[in-house]
Amino acid sequence: MDLARQSAKMIAAAVNTGQASALAIAEATLARIDAYDEIQPQVWISRASPERVAEAARAVDARIAEGETLPLAGVPFAVKDNIDVAGFETTAGCPAFSYTPDTTAPAVARLLDAGAICVGKTNLDQFATGLVGTRSPYGIPRNAYNLAYVSGGSSSGSAVAVAAGLVAFALGTDTAGSGRVPAAFNHLVGYKPSKGRWSTTGLVPACRTLDCISVFTDDISEARLVDQIMAGFDPQDAYSRALPTRELTPKRIGVPRPDQRGWFGDGQSEALYSRALETLGRDAEICELDIAFLNEAASLLYSGPWVAERAAALAPLLAANPEAIDATVRAVVAPGLDISAVELFNGIYRLAELQRDAEEMWVSVDMLAFPTTGTTYRVAELQAAPVALNSNLGLYTNFVNLLDMAAIAVPAGARANGTGFGITLIGPAGSDSGLMDAAESYLAKADLPARPPLDLEGRMETVKLAVVGAHLKDMPLHWQLTSRDARFVGAFDTAPAYRLYAMADSTPPKPALVHSEDGAAIAVEVYELDVAAFGSFVAEVPAPLAIGTVTLEDGSNVKGFVAEPRATAGAEDITELGGWRAYIART
Repeated sequence: MDLARQSAKMIAAAVNTGQASALAIAEATLARIDAYDEIQPQVWISRASPERVAEAARAVDARIAEGETLPLAGVPFAVKDNIDVAGFETTAGCPAFSYTPDTTAPAVARLLDAGAICVGKTNLDQFATGLVGTRSPYGIPRNAYNLAYVSGGSSSGSAVAVAAGLVAFALGTDTAGSGRVPAAFNHLVGYKPSKGRWSTTGLVPACRTLDCISVFTDDISEARLVDQIMAGFDPQDAYSRALPTRELTPKRIGVPRPDQRGWFGDGQSEALYSRALETLGRDAEICELDIAFLNEAASLLYSGPWVAERAAALAPLLAANPEAIDATVRAVVAPGLDISAVELFNGIYRLAELQRDAEEMWVSVDMLAFPTTGTTYRVAELQAAPVALNSNLGLYTNFVNLLDMAAIAVPAGARANGTGFGITLIGPAGSDSGLMDAAESYLAKADLPARPPLDLEGRMETVKLAVVGAHLKDMPLHWQLTSRDARFVGAFDTAPAYRLYAMADSTPPKPALVHSEDGAAIAVEVYELDVAAFGSFVAEVPAPLAIGTVTLEDGSNVKGFVAEPRATAGAEDITELGGWRAYIART
């Protein structure tokens, strides 16, 4: 049987019914991992030996032979390396901190008891401090769909292990978005349960009062299955709690006001979010909210006194061996040592007030549907500006745990570069099951395209370019595209927001496309060029024409020909013709 990207349910069903053995699945899993090690060995910090995996698999097969039915029989999974698993080192991404635990974290033990097989510990932003995946001495896990881009963090290795089809699911953690951001970038589901729903005993703390273990899966049903096994009160965990189920019927969905949406120049993310809201709005009222109070709560995490909680977790290492800590992580955490108790209590008081604001919000809306992130970045960009760009990625995630909310990140489309865009459905504590129902409903209606292929050798960076006149097929300058091996994407109309002019005294004849509130839809052709070819093309564009951003009829943005105001001097307005071909045919 082909095990590539099979679900945990399918694997367990095959093992429970004797269609496959846990041992055979384990051997196939190890082969897949070995193969992907040629691409990204840095996904892992430590891996179980083949002998250990085989022993675990034989034990599962023996339990099945004795008549047991196991919900995760033979299912391979991975664990972020800040969660204890007996027999593996726990490093939290820092060799100087590492230790070998005597016992397995209860959350993981539940999975093992259900028949799952842990094949290794995954890489992470050191001490789970980061949303990027670039802060680890064990290497930088990269986006599985475009190796030039970040995987997201801090649960970087776990997300890539699932995205690459190495394991059926993987555990991450989530304090400020670490279980949601990597899910979005890698076309996955990232479920962050309500605080206290899953035990955090055996988790190296980042902010102990906020930390959650999370899970990455391919679909909602897999997340639901893992939740059914892992949820439960743990008397060893001071922050575990038995939460009553909170019903959630999302008829009113809260979203940020348009002026409070941060896209950081990423027009594709903006368009994909608009499309997601159209889908959600078919069966619910979309309610625009003032999210200033959520942003203020988020600021308490890294720009406020909660930095002291991160410092508390690392205080011994900061005192004894600060150089062992990644320089960016140290710069984020060390200032927490100087935060006074007065500052902390003032922060606690303010958070309590903001929590009241959140309670009032839940009276007016049933659920939030936010972008998981406003954009993504290349690894090189994060290395050049590691703090500022990381902060951008937390815009829609940092407030969730502080305000005691549950969240599930789901795919919502792909950017042209192959990286994923996602939305996160957010509800009050205890609404976990309702959020999963809402996520399943959204995905059933969203009609998302298939995931792009994995990037196994470095995806060529490309740019989509809309041409409107002399560069159209069979027009005089079309050779400037074909000579650069441009790929025809399709013929489209722009959004109804442009006017088209036939410029005066232009050789060969060329149009000028101008954005206008009283515009119309104009016919264009879209081509795709690699970045170098696009750059050389732009260098040859003569004034008064220029390359800017053009919005297509479906709301997506591409690069395209625009014009300076002087281009319309003496020009004929041909907007009513709907495109340049009609003008050429007329003349």
